[in-house]
Amino acid sequence: MLEYITCGESHGKQLMAILEGMPSGLRVNTQLLNKELACRQEGYGRGARMNIEKDSISITAGLIKEITTGAPIGLVIPNKDRTIIDLPQLECPRPGHADFAGALKYNQGIREVLERSSARETAVRVAVGGVCKQLLKKFAMGITSHVTQIGKATTKSEMTAEIKKAAAAGDTLGGECELVVKGVPVGLGSYVHYKRKLDATIAQALMSIQAVKVVQFGLGTHYTTIPGSCAHDELFYSKQKGYYRKKNHAGGIEGGMSNGSDIVVRITMKPIATLQKPLPSVNMKTKEGQRASVERSDVCAVQSCGVIGEAVIAFEIAKAFLEKFGGDSITEIERNYKGYLKQIA
Repeated sequence: MLEYITCGESHGKQLMAILEGMPSGLRVNTQLLNKELACRQEGYGRGARMNIEKDSISITAGLIKEITTGAPIGLVIPNKDRTIIDLPQLECPRPGHADFAGALKYNQGIREVLERSSARETAVRVAVGGVCKQLLKKFAMGITSHVTQIGKATTKSEMTAEIKKAAAAGDTLGGECELVVKGVPVGLGSYVHYKRKLDATIAQALMSIQAVKVVQFGLGTHYTTIPGSCAHDELFYSKQKGYYRKKNHAGGIEGGMSNGSDIVVRITMKPIATLQKPLPSVNMKTKEGQRASVERSDVCAVQSCGVIGEAVIAFEIAKAFLEKFGGDSITEIERNYKGYLKQIA
C-alpha cells in the first residue's frame, strides 16, 4: 500500500519524508520535483522567507540511476534558515493557529508547536506528490490548479490590489482555488466501505493542508440551489465515444468512485493566522491579556495552497490507482491496467 510520513521542523536542519509502496521501474526526474517546489514558493503575497529558501530535493534512497527499485524512497529538503535553537520562546498564542491547543496538549512551549505545525512542512509533501505525479503521468493522468478568488477579488489585478491593501494594513487574506485531475479511469475508490471512498480520502488529504477550511466537489454548495432533475450528470453512449456525459456537476466522483470525468475540487483557505497587527490574546505565562505574538509570515498564500493541493491529490489518486491495478513493478501494473481498460470498453 502506498503511504508516506514526513518529519522536520520549520527552522530545523531539514525536512524529510519516506514514501513507501512505489513500484519498481518508474523513472523519477528530480528536476521536475524541483520545479514543483519552486511553484510552491511562488505567488504574490508570499513572505520574506521565500527569498531565503530555494528548495531543492535530495533523494537519498529507493532509486538507482533515477529508477525506483520498489524500496522505500527517502526525500530530503535542507533548510537554509536553521535558526531553531536561537529563536525566542513565544508566550502569547496566535488566534487561529495551533499555538494554544498544541501547547496545552503536548505540555510544551509555543515555539515547539509552531516549528512543526508551520506550513513549511508542506514543502516535502509537494516533493512526495511530485513523485506520485510522475507515476500518474505514466498512465496519462495530470493535475492542475488555479486561483479563483482572493478575498472578494476574482481577477488577477483585483487580487493583487487586495493583497497590497492587506499588507499595508498588517493583515492577511485567504481565498479559493480549483484543482482538476484529468485522465482518471472509471472505478478508483469504492462504495463498499467508508474508508475506501475516493472523495472522502481526497477531502481528508486536502483538509490536512494548513489553513484549508472548506473542500467542495463539483457543484459543492450550489447543490442547495437546484432540484435533483438539474443536479445530476446524464449518461450517454455512442460507438465513437463510448460512455460519456455532457456535464460534470458531480466533479468526477459518484458513490465514492471516479466516474471517468475530470475530478474537480475547490478548496478554501482561511486568512493566515500570523498578523503583523496581532489580535488580542493571553500571555500563557502571566495569564495577562496581551497582543498575540508576531512571527515572519506571508500576507497571502492561496496560489501556493493550490500547488500543495495538487500534491496531496496526486498521492491519493496514485494510492487508489495502485490499489486497483497494483503490482510490484510498472510492467505488471501496465499489464493489469490494459486488461481493465479492455474489460470496460
